[in-house]
Amino acid sequence: MKKICYPPLSAFCILFFFSLLVSGCATTPTAPQTITILTHDSFAIGEEVIKSFEADNNAKVLFLQSGDAGAVLNQAILTKDAPLADILFGVDNTFLSRALDADIFEAYLSPVLSVIADEFKLDPSNRALPVDYGDVCINYDKKYFADKGLEIPQSLEDLKKPEYKDLLVVENPATSSAGLAFLLVTRAHFGDRYLDYWKSLKENGVVVVDGWETAYYTNFSGSSGRGPQPMVISYGSSPVAEVIFADTPPINSPTASIVEMDTCFRQIEFVGILKNTPNKALAQKFVDFMLSKQFQEDMPLQMFVYPLNQNAVMPEAFIKYAQFPDEPAVISPDEISANRDAWIEAWTSAMK
Repeated sequence: MKKICYPPLSAFCILFFFSLLVSGCATTPTAPQTITILTHDSFAIGEEVIKSFEADNNAKVLFLQSGDAGAVLNQAILTKDAPLADILFGVDNTFLSRALDADIFEAYLSPVLSVIADEFKLDPSNRALPVDYGDVCINYDKKYFADKGLEIPQSLEDLKKPEYKDLLVVENPATSSAGLAFLLVTRAHFGDRYLDYWKSLKENGVVVVDGWETAYYTNFSGSSGRGPQPMVISYGSSPVAEVIFADTPPINSPTASIVEMDTCFRQIEFVGILKNTPNKALAQKFVDFMLSKQFQEDMPLQMFVYPLNQNAVMPEAFIKYAQFPDEPAVISPDEISANRDAWIEAWTSAMK
């Protein structure tokens, strides 16, 4: 049988076929990988910021907003064996221990944690990583107090005085995270006597409503100018929002916060990678992104919270108008987790 010999391929042919192969691959790019973030209804971030992450990682980011922080955590716990998302953002220090006890998060030591102060790292196992913080404080209407010639209260005890009767609106801690935070302020300051304090507030005409929006936009005089109460439980960043969202931005904010010792509660929000996610590597990248300077600098004017990345630059309006308590009330996440429901139930009974 005659042997057939094939001539060797020339270098030109090899390069030609290789270029065809590369060209063919280039025409069929890999489809973006979808990552889903389960979060609360107050979450917001700039569209361009998210687009930059998507472009850098060939990804599509979806946000599943599912109520307040407590409702979101409940949903994550109930679906932990078949999670609805890859990441959960928005668990704060009032619910942190509950999330960790439910074991819903993967541990992840993000390299960006190195630029976040240790005081915010409440989970040594790095299952829940701190992203932002905000202070729940008593906000007041400057004009009301000036017009009445009334001194600004300087302590929780002051609020029991007759000159402040009927002047404070608070949120129900059973239905509002801000209301719960203020309940924790009173618990931290008064200890076991916190219910006696609340009974004194009740006798002095404190008004209780279900949620922050009602308290701030209906009852509080400082926002609408029509509400009957010149003091409200809100945030240290609320005076900034009053300036940012004003039709004609004022020189000074019409509201301010009481930030004396033990009058505010510091809420820290966390992010965690949900166990059983099929997108673990991409989820880690998104956690890094949330802690990055770009994301952190966009947050303040989106959600009116403060960044934790020490390299992030705070917006000028925050530097000028936000107020920061030197000594906020402190209760450990473990103590909150162990007693939260009992404290709320006791408060509800006392305030009937």
